[in-house]
Amino acid sequence: MPEPAKKAVSAFTKKPKTQEAEEGSSVVFEAQTEKPDAKVKWQCNAKDITSSDKCVITADGNKHSLTIKDITKEDANAYAVIAGGSKVKFELKVIPKPDAPVETPADGPGESSVQPEQAPSEAPAAAAPTEDQTPSEPPAAAPTEDQTPSEAPATAPTEDQPTAPAPDAPSAEEAQLPDTRQDLTGLFTEKPQSGEVTVGENITFVAKVNAESLLKKPTIKWFKGKWMDLASKSGKHLQLKETYDRNSKVYTFEMQIIAAKANFAGGYRCEVSSRDKFDSCNFDLTVHEACATEGFDIRAAFRRTSTDGKEDSGELDFSTLLKKRAVQVSAEPDVDVWDILSKAPSSEFEKIAFQYGITDLRGMLKRLKKMKKEEKKSEAFHKKLDPAYQVAKGHKIKLAVEVADPDVEVKWLKNGQAIQPTGSKYIFESVGNMRYLTINHCSLADDAAYSCVVGEEKCTTELFVKEPPVLIVKNLEDQMVMKGERVELECEVSEEGANVKWEKDGVELTRDESFKYRFKKDGCKHILIINEATKEDCGHYKVKTNGGESMAELLVQEKELEVYQSIADLTVKAKDQAVFKCEVSDENVRGTWYKNGVVVQPDARINITHIGRIHKLTIDEVKPEDEGDYTFVPDGHAFNLSAKLNFLEVKIDYVPRQDPPKIHLDCMGRTSESTIVVVAGNKLRLDVPITGDPAPTVVWTKGEKVVTEGDGRVHVETTKGHCIFTIEGAERQDEGTYSVIVRNPAGEDTADITVKVVDVPDPPQAVRILSVGEDSCVVQWDPPSFDGGQPIIGYVLERKKTKSYRWMRLNFDPYPETTYEAKRMIEGVAYEMRVYAVNGIGMSRHSLASHPFVPVAPTSEPIGLCVEDISDTSISLKWRRPERIGSSELEGYGIEYCKEGTDEWIPAIEGLTDRTAVTVRGLTTGDKLQFRVRAFNMAGPSAPATLAQPVTIREIMQRPKIWLPRNLRQTLIKKVGDTVNLVIPFQGKPRPKVTWSKDGEPLSPTFASVRNSEVDTILFIRKTDRKHSGKYDLQVVIENVEDTASITLQIVDLPGPPEGLKIADVWGFNVALEWKPPKDNGNCEISGYCIQKADKKTMEWFTVLDQYRRTNCVVSDLIMGNEYIFRAYAINLVGLSPDPCNTKDSAYIQKTGISYKPPTHKEHDFSEAPKFTHPLVNRSIIAGYNATLTCSVRGIPKPKVTWYKNKMDISNEAKYRMLSKQGILTLEIRKPCLFDGGVYMCKAVNASGEDIVECKLEVRPQIAKEEKKDDKK
Repeated sequence: MPEPAKKAVSAFTKKPKTQEAEEGSSVVFEAQTEKPDAKVKWQCNAKDITSSDKCVITADGNKHSLTIKDITKEDANAYAVIAGGSKVKFELKVIPKPDAPVETPADGPGESSVQPEQAPSEAPAAAAPTEDQTPSEPPAAAPTEDQTPSEAPATAPTEDQPTAPAPDAPSAEEAQLPDTRQDLTGLFTEKPQSGEVTVGENITFVAKVNAESLLKKPTIKWFKGKWMDLASKSGKHLQLKETYDRNSKVYTFEMQIIAAKANFAGGYRCEVSSRDKFDSCNFDLTVHEACATEGFDIRAAFRRTSTDGKEDSGELDFSTLLKKRAVQVSAEPDVDVWDILSKAPSSEFEKIAFQYGITDLRGMLKRLKKMKKEEKKSEAFHKKLDPAYQVAKGHKIKLAVEVADPDVEVKWLKNGQAIQPTGSKYIFESVGNMRYLTINHCSLADDAAYSCVVGEEKCTTELFVKEPPVLIVKNLEDQMVMKGERVELECEVSEEGANVKWEKDGVELTRDESFKYRFKKDGCKHILIINEATKEDCGHYKVKTNGGESMAELLVQEKELEVYQSIADLTVKAKDQAVFKCEVSDENVRGTWYKNGVVVQPDARINITHIGRIHKLTIDEVKPEDEGDYTFVPDGHAFNLSAKLNFLEVKIDYVPRQDPPKIHLDCMGRTSESTIVVVAGNKLRLDVPITGDPAPTVVWTKGEKVVTEGDGRVHVETTKGHCIFTIEGAERQDEGTYSVIVRNPAGEDTADITVKVVDVPDPPQAVRILSVGEDSCVVQWDPPSFDGGQPIIGYVLERKKTKSYRWMRLNFDPYPETTYEAKRMIEGVAYEMRVYAVNGIGMSRHSLASHPFVPVAPTSEPIGLCVEDISDTSISLKWRRPERIGSSELEGYGIEYCKEGTDEWIPAIEGLTDRTAVTVRGLTTGDKLQFRVRAFNMAGPSAPATLAQPVTIREIMQRPKIWLPRNLRQTLIKKVGDTVNLVIPFQGKPRPKVTWSKDGEPLSPTFASVRNSEVDTILFIRKTDRKHSGKYDLQVVIENVEDTASITLQIVDLPGPPEGLKIADVWGFNVALEWKPPKDNGNCEISGYCIQKADKKTMEWFTVLDQYRRTNCVVSDLIMGNEYIFRAYAINLVGLSPDPCNTKDSAYIQKTGISYKPPTHKEHDFSEAPKFTHPLVNRSIIAGYNATLTCSVRGIPKPKVTWYKNKMDISNEAKYRMLSKQGILTLEIRKPCLFDGGVYMCKAVNASGEDIVECKLEVRPQIAKEEKKDDKK
């Protein structure tokens, strides 16, 4: 077997990432493979992980996950996932549980009580991303104690974690009530409305779409800001849901925002599309800050529980650094800490913060700065630009600002560049205090950030240009071409430069190496070019855009060789020249000439030529032996052209002085009863040999009328020995009997020649459509009034779409009947039909087109017809709508019944009903009736849905009967982890008692789920295991009557590895292997083994035997001088065993000759414990200026460096930046404050040891400018 090629691409489409989790919680690592059947293996510290209560491994198609429960410090390891040749590494970091706060503040009426483990750890993307930004992904909801992360709820807190919303804030239901006053003209029946929410609360936006008129399920997308798709951002703070109501046919789409944050505010957009239909809606979300009411603990807002080092990822919590002490909370509820801070000087902030227990000083300063910024009002603008605007492509938009000074000059910028007033693109207006910028004919280039500058102030907005969907203006047209011809399928779209996709029979077309398909763009036109069409190119071609699609059919016909001029019979005299000539349609066709079945060979007298479409056989100086039948056979075609050469030999023994005239028709092979057939439009030439001395005169007559050369088409010519009568372009009136009379003084002679003119037939008449189907119709016509003098061979039909100009032929061989079923049409498209008549001469003109018709199929039969209830005089039936309705609307249902023993169906109700349930009353007790239901549309009734058996109109007990499906009558085989959902229908009245048991024991609810109804029972196992194998018994009991059924379930799994693989013998280039079957066969038969070898130099594995059924084998063709190891996999119905069985020993293929044994050398140990070569130096710095601490270290291998402040790890603090280059370690402290002083320690650790170095850092406060002036004075 050849070595497998190495793939350069990864086997994963989604890779697991390093995560952090607290002790006692759970974490989920998810991976997604390209192929659904890929084998995935999880590892921890290079050791394989097996599924257990601690580590749960799941696989669903191409989605794989590893769940680690009850995390401890020992779980902080390096993990990996392997699929094929790809390996992805990631880590789990364990965070100790934070200590519980000393005192929990009382919940105010407007705040939420949130447990520390429920505090959000990440913030989802809020603002619309620019071109250089990528929003962060909202995390998944935190699981509760009883839930794994995959089962964690995505909504509000649970009962144990309640959230009390503010009384003034609207509830989620009130926030999503639809506005019934809006004008719903698109796909939406209910649009999402703008809403407001308080920080920490939930809000849901709802959109509804009516799918009754849609051909396929609508696709919905939620966007935030510009084009940020929220589908990939689902997680802890964002959930997208979808439901469908089958009764009302309404899709409900929900976007739920959980635990809203301030940066979630902004503009959102919802888009829905279905084939060529599209609709969108914009709405806004306003997030209000939670009000600090009475009893509000300001400290709770500034504790950060996250350890990822990001400022906005959670609340800061430095309480673990403080000594345990009681915190005195002010008993005065009316003290506003923010008011105190806003009025106090900055030097008093630290004192006030510690007085009221605020530990997050940076967060406090950020909020104070924001409060001061909000209080500051613009001096230049009374009204600024909105945060964002949206406009459709090609439309115009007007940006307006209101300035404080009516005479001030404003400057407009686009992406920071000044906009110049050129042409009519930009229009600047100034009306009083208002300043306007109008942008005409917006394009994608206008999608940018715009600013209005007044002096030193400016306001900025962002303009989003929405590109409309590309529509197909001119559809593709059906085409029929000859084989080898060039095909061009052309369509026209609504916009130049738009991208389209071409498909053939559902498969996308691309440019290949053979250049079979070419794609051409010409403005709005898109052309698919097929060079040299073949039969394989037949099919349906489709062009797609983001706003619609168009389809056309291409038929390729084999070329038929047509004969333009056939060879004719010749009568020649000795020494004359005979020329046989024919003309065919294809100039590339060659042929062979035969005489009496023998190939004619050219010589000095016989010449064969082929020039273009004309083939000639020329015979010079004709001899008597040249007489015979001559045939021309075109190469590759199953027909021939034949003619006869007659030799005219005149023997004159005695020539008298006067010889009476004589007409020699017998020399031409004709008699007086012969009929000459000529095709209308061809030349009629009558060449009659005559004799007589002196030369006779010739007169031609037709009936009683002498034929002359009056009309220009008739020519009469007399030569020595011949009289020639010619009519150019024979017509139907030239048909009849012609007489030739020859006279001379010695006498006269007369002969009659009958001429028959044949022509193509007249067009067929009265083309009409008898019936239509889903993709077909039945067309009928009347024969032509005149058949052209030849019998009608058949008919040729063509069809076209009503809006098209191209007719497409439906049959290539003449169809003999006058009724034809045309197929392969598109349902819902209007067509026309026309017919040609064909006889032996050719094809007639086409008939008049039929009336336009639309192929429409009856609906499929109604589904699930059953008896809902029965009494002595009535019966209640119910059913479901047909699966396929078609392009025509459903008109209703017809219900009929038939008495047993008769074939007469009687309507059960008058007319049609729109409901899917009906009660038929007035029936006779005891009658045995059969019922059926048919759906009606424009095409007529559908196939009937009939009850399985006649029903007796009597309310009696029905014996229990289990209808065991056919697939469950034999052993049902499922893989471990699959879902088992067995639906067993039964019958019986009254409702029977259903009992399940396994192997004689009652079925436990924890073992499998059972759901019973009046007509069926369902056995459901969410995730199968080997223990679920066995025999399941079902018992249905009504009073003392029962029915039973048994189902055998076999749960199979991957087998274990073979055992005891060993090398039995090594000889030459061969190795004999032996092994034992695996202990665990996976609960099914071992179908074979897979044997692989590997060279110890490369350790690359290659398969030598696959599906090998024995437990011993011989591996041959090994390479001399190489050392091999072997492994074996067991194979069963599920697949290969997860782990192989390797040989303990290796097999060395001995070389013939001297073997060299290399010397052994002791490896030198270069490892060295870390040692600081330059220590840290104590420093004194000024607050507010960046500072660095530097030291150097050496060690082999490279040591891991960790920085500490006051013995606390500061690796994840955003304030600090750690640098390492060539052993020189630098700690950069950004803008230190007084609290950053302390003892800093650097610790270096490797496998050989560790070393530490410390220094003290003193942070001095800045000297204010006023103090400096006082000192100078």
